[in-house]
Amino acid sequence: MGVAGSQILICPATTMDAVGINAIYAPFVVGTTVLSETEPPSVSDMASRIEVNIKTYGYFVAESAGMILGYAYGSQYRPRPAYQNSAEVSVYIAPVAQGRGLGQAIYKALIEHLTDLGFYTLIGIVTIPNPASARLHKACGFELVSALQDVGKKFGNWHGIAIYQLMIDD
Repeated sequence: MGVAGSQILICPATTMDAVGINAIYAPFVVGTTVLSETEPPSVSDMASRIEVNIKTYGYFVAESAGMILGYAYGSQYRPRPAYQNSAEVSVYIAPVAQGRGLGQAIYKALIEHLTDLGFYTLIGIVTIPNPASARLHKACGFELVSALQDVGKKFGNWHGIAIYQLMIDD
């Protein structure tokens, strides 16, 4: 796969990727309603998030020519022991790389990793409306299982979420 003629590598993230990941994440925080955060994390906070998720769920980046174009990670779905085989998953793609199949490629790497770790249920939570994310989840085999209306408020407006679920075969 290529973006602007360059080869794209999908690999596990490291804390050294925090600057590039934060460069993708921060504009989503301050300029869109797709994230519930209202202030972008610092680079050191992002590095801490990466470090925690690398050890337990996995964190992957897609890069080309030394530039991070996207990332995907798994995280804890709920803190109770009964949910230990479920993970929440997220993916973010830089605007320059959107619409080229990169989201599917990096999500598939994460899904394979979580499958290898023994996870059974993957959950994607999407602020609605977000047609691009809905298409991505469906393309990766997720099923829309629920929606909640007006559960988050950002930029003075209430927003709902769609809940997508992927059951991993044993």
